[in-house]
Amino acid sequence: MSGNHFDLNVAAAGEMQFQGFSLRHSADEQAQLATIVANDGVPQTDLDALLDLRNLLWSSIDNDTSRDLDQIEWAEETVDPVDPKDAAIRVLIGVADVSAAIAKDSPIDRFARDQTQTVYTGVRNFPMLPNALSTGLTSLNENEDRAALIIEYTVLKDGAMIHQKIYRAQVQNKAQLAYSSVGPFLSDNKIDARLSIKLAANPELQQQLRLQDEAAQNLRAARARNGSLDFRRSEAQPILADGVVKSIESIEHNRAMQLIEDLMIASNETVAESLHNAKRSSLRRIVRSPERWQRIVDLAALKGTQLPAEPDSLALNGFILEQQKADPDHYPDLALTIIKLMGAGEYVLSRGNDPTPPAHFALAAQDYSHSTAPNRRFPDLVTQRLVKAMLAHEPAPYGDDELAMIAEHTNDRERATNKVARSMFKRITAVAMQNRVGETFNGVITGANDKGVWVRVFTPPVEGKIVQGDKGLDVGDKVRVKLIHTDPQRAFIDFARV
Repeated sequence: MSGNHFDLNVAAAGEMQFQGFSLRHSADEQAQLATIVANDGVPQTDLDALLDLRNLLWSSIDNDTSRDLDQIEWAEETVDPVDPKDAAIRVLIGVADVSAAIAKDSPIDRFARDQTQTVYTGVRNFPMLPNALSTGLTSLNENEDRAALIIEYTVLKDGAMIHQKIYRAQVQNKAQLAYSSVGPFLSDNKIDARLSIKLAANPELQQQLRLQDEAAQNLRAARARNGSLDFRRSEAQPILADGVVKSIESIEHNRAMQLIEDLMIASNETVAESLHNAKRSSLRRIVRSPERWQRIVDLAALKGTQLPAEPDSLALNGFILEQQKADPDHYPDLALTIIKLMGAGEYVLSRGNDPTPPAHFALAAQDYSHSTAPNRRFPDLVTQRLVKAMLAHEPAPYGDDELAMIAEHTNDRERATNKVARSMFKRITAVAMQNRVGETFNGVITGANDKGVWVRVFTPPVEGKIVQGDKGLDVGDKVRVKLIHTDPQRAFIDFARV
């Protein structure tokens, strides 16, 4: 892929290597992969020994281009056991049993442990596991029999979860769906051609999606009441055609994305709580109570809102929702500032005998892990092994010291991954804007210091530096600018004020 002879694929590989990631699999890894492929991932005899849930109308929802499918969903109506007059929804999440195919400390596992996650650069993916596994034999692909870890819970009308349990089963994804199709269907009852084909093949799928959405919305409402933060930020995404970057578009967080997000959060809570109740050590995913809370308080005060002196996620979420409505143009920058002040998410060890394990401030969740993406994230694969040992009443495959080292290494790698993503997005944006030099755009100032002034234009959602006419501009000012230069190699986009 190139833009005026600038090869983004080469740039992506260079960024990965610069941050210390491996790009090639060793001979031992390739030999192990050949053995796994010869066994079809998980031998049929092992599959046949599992509870058979292939008859359920499982479906997956992911990005249009996703091929590494980690989870599938199914739901059914039931009743509230306390008040049978009220309906409830039983939810089953099937998570790909990656650990059934990849042994701990095997060559492929060591590679995954070092990489820690699949890296998505916008133009090229660098998988944590070989593609033959992550998009093939350990992916929950449509119409393929797979081993899965089932996370089950019942959602009451008020969003409370009961009857939580985890077990192993054999599953089959009946419908591979995309956010871009399911979102408009759930919010506006629009059915595009792709979804129409899936609904024709599975007439009950429409009701199934509505039921999953209802459960997700009940969970979301309950989390909001508890103080879970809802930033509702759109994401800038490169649009490719025939391998060439054509534009950058803003992708809204639609109803289908919310559905998956809410059901996965509930699943991760169930897993973390189950391990804690069994007094098993685990990896937790947390966002700490903000040390820089006073900075957030001061920021809210500038907008006319008084926040409590001590960290309070419920009050903060009220301020966030208020600003989304009151000032949509400046909200993306405000949200980014708050996120930075809160601090990054991180992995930590939760000891089995800890009476008060670390919590997730942003989700207002006492118990939270990452467990639903074992093809893409190593902590999820670790958690899967911990859960399976718990279910089998076997000793944990990881000791506390090893879990702590994995957490620390994964946090380091996540910072490196974010650097790759940021650098590549700047380069992709510069390529996408090359043919728009000379055009004018409306934007807002996002940064102003002795190093220069930066502007974010609204459409397309890109950021660059004002190199002409920046005098007197300050953060928050709305301006009109002309694009005068792009440099993909240096990741520069230069504007002039008009």
